[in-house]
Amino acid sequence: MRAFTFERASSVEAAAKSVASNPDARFIAGGTNLLDLMKLEIETPTHLIDVNGLGLDKIEATTDGGLRIGALVRNTDLAAHETVRRDYGLLSRALVAGASGQLRNKATTSGNLLQRTRCPYFYDTNQPCNKRQPGSGCSALGGISRQLGVMGVSEACIATHPSDMAVAMRALDAVVETVKPDGTIRSVKIEDFHRLPGDTPHIETVLERGEFITAVSLPPPVGGRHIYRKVRDRASYAFALVSVGAIIQSDGKGRVAVGGVAHKPWRLEAADVELPKGAKAASGALLAGSRPTEQNKFKIDLVERTLGAVISEARG
Repeated sequence: MRAFTFERASSVEAAAKSVASNPDARFIAGGTNLLDLMKLEIETPTHLIDVNGLGLDKIEATTDGGLRIGALVRNTDLAAHETVRRDYGLLSRALVAGASGQLRNKATTSGNLLQRTRCPYFYDTNQPCNKRQPGSGCSALGGISRQLGVMGVSEACIATHPSDMAVAMRALDAVVETVKPDGTIRSVKIEDFHRLPGDTPHIETVLERGEFITAVSLPPPVGGRHIYRKVRDRASYAFALVSVGAIIQSDGKGRVAVGGVAHKPWRLEAADVELPKGAKAASGALLAGSRPTEQNKFKIDLVERTLGAVISEARG
């Protein structure tokens, strides 16, 4: 690991300005992803700004009946929160499906949204990767692509977003709250927060340089069965080949989001409309226009089967 300097942020605004003024600075909270990337020299910041002391670790009810989750709420605390378990069960289940208990104790809400892909070529610094080194090429396109994306991919990148929590947030229509270095506050719908790779896969979100996530807000709870099902190569501590997060009501209507298939948590409202017709119709709408490789085309069928299992569970 390379040498770096360190400071504790005194305020959100100060932290944002500090990162905005230094292209080699990074925010650090739990560090569960960043420290790994630093050890492998994928990320090489010269300065870290510790944001843990900013008081953004509260979970509070909103005036409209929703929930506001501070950016620094730990995954363990969020999954165990009484209101989350009762009214946003999909989120609680997705969080528990991710990583290990030790990592969930450190990982934060904002860090979970911002974690970087687990594509093996991104982590192998001996291989070309447009996400790690823009313009160098995508090794995955001619390599081992079993775990990688089938939706929204490009000739520059077929990586997937690894977060379980983000899939639930997408199904719940979360909104990400931020502060820019100039003090401007904005709210970004989760559907617009992560970017598809296009020609610039290294630009992963719509955040500007130094823009700081302060909270994630959820609208009032949606009734129905909240189910999260994750298919992976081993029973624990593994990222999803495919995951399905769904809220399904007694009449079969609902909403569904999928992980493990795209550069962002994947949801199309057209698929929600098809849910009452069953898994085949809904997954067909969800994955319309897919571009799988020979090695990962099985994901198309796997999404349908996993969604089918979720629908069966919802019907009891």
